[in-house]
Order: sequence, then structure tokens, then C-alpha cells
Amino acid sequence: MLKVDFFDKKVRDEFFKYASGINAGIAAIVLFWEIPKECKSLAGFTWVVILIFIYFFIWYRANKLKSIDLSVDGSTVTIKTGDIFSERGLKAIAFNEYFDTQVDDIIIAHRSLNGIFITRKMSCSVMDLDKHIAQYAFAREDVADVNHSRLLGKKQKYELGTICVWDDYLLTAFSKFNEHNEARLTMPEYLSFLINFWDRVNRVYAQQSVSVPIFGSGITRIKEHKNINDEDLLKIMLWTFRISEMRFTHPAKLTIVVHKDKVDRINLFDLQSARNGL
Repeated sequence: MLKVDFFDKKVRDEFFKYASGINAGIAAIVLFWEIPKECKSLAGFTWVVILIFIYFFIWYRANKLKSIDLSVDGSTVTIKTGDIFSERGLKAIAFNEYFDTQVDDIIIAHRSLNGIFITRKMSCSVMDLDKHIAQYAFAREDVADVNHSRLLGKKQKYELGTICVWDDYLLTAFSKFNEHNEARLTMPEYLSFLINFWDRVNRVYAQQSVSVPIFGSGITRIKEHKNINDEDLLKIMLWTFRISEMRFTHPAKLTIVVHKDKVDRINLFDLQSARNGL
């Protein structure tokens, strides 16, 4: 899948930088060494071939990028394909607003990152995790109301963006559940989640690197934004990170992990070429 057009402006801009450097080098050389007359045609042809090769190489690389590093107001942000569970430091796992742990394809889907974490990656029982969440010292403003009418799952709700630290994981309340146990968010709620999340990360990260998925890339539905794609969500995440107070001090950094099946839908070259990824 081609994410970058052959005549993309950013591809052309990068090509012109290389071409200018090559032309300047050639100009400096011919000041001191004259090209023999019989070799000028060959030299000109070689020069054109090299430029064409460079342009194709830049375009090919732009479409095959799997990882980029950005500097966002002094913080290093890496966007890469991979497995979030293999990353060093703290890893964010999105739960719903109840911190449910019931993986039954009704409350939590087995194939979701949340489901994989609970069924395959935990070093304790679900009961132990539930106990840890129930006894966790949440800030007063993070605890919302109790939904006594809820039939399945837990009843205690938490504000979006709330974080519960468990081992090297940041469990975060990401999605709201409707009466049909469907994960839904409005765009204002999504933005509110991200701003609150970065604020809570700032409180607990303790100079460690933090890895996060593209929030909303899974089965969560963003109301009235059915056509929003992973690249749009990624840009929103970068924008909210930039306007937040969250900053990572070297060597700590933020890593946004993109699933290998989705990286080909995201124009990393465009993000890398733009200021602060935006």
C-alpha cells in the first residue's frame, strides 16, 4: 500500500536538499578539475541517473518507514511498529471507565489489547488485580459515581484518564460504556481523556519511559466520527501531548506503538517531516 504519492511535496523538498548538496559538490570540483570534453556527456548522463535514483530511494523509504523519532517541546517521542508488551518502562493499557476485568467478548473482547493483557500477560490472578484496583489510592477527583443499575461488570465508575499503576503497567480508564456495554466516546470526551491521561502520567512516571498504543484504534467507537482513522488519532495524541505539561527528561521518552497490521495506513514520513509531528 502506497501512503506517499510519487510527487508528494515533502518528497520533492527532501530530494531538492540532496540535489542541491550534490550540485554544490560538483560545482566545487569543476572549479579545480575540468571534465574532459569527451567525458562530459557520460558525466551528465551519470548525474541524471544518480538524481533519479535518489528520488526513487527517498520515495521508497517514505512508504516503508516503520519507526520515526520526533522532538516535541524537548521530549523524545518515538512512533514505531511493534508489541507494546515487549517495550521497556511503563506500558499503558486502556480499560473502560469501570476498570472491568471480565473478558467474555461482552464486557472485554479477547482480541483487544485489554483482553490480551488480562488473559495472557498478567502475573497474578484476575481476583488479585480486582483487589489491587479496589484498594488503589486514587485521587479524590478521579473517583466518579456508582452505577447501581448496571447488570454486568463492576459498578464503580472512574473519570476518563484515571490511572492505576500495577507493576510496570499503567491501567487507564479510557472508554465509556453504554447500556449495551459498547465502548463509545464523543470527540470532546476523547480529548478530555488524553489531556487527563498525560496529566496523570506526569504524576506517576518517575522518570521512566512510557509506551502507549494509539488510543481509540481498536473497537472503541468515537461518536459522529465514524471515518476517523489511526493517523488522525495519532495526530490528536501528539497535539494533546504537546499542549500538556507532560515532559520526558532524557533518557526517558514516550513511545507510541503501532500494530504491525496498521502501520501501513499511517504516513510516518509526513509526521516526521512536519514540526512536532503536526
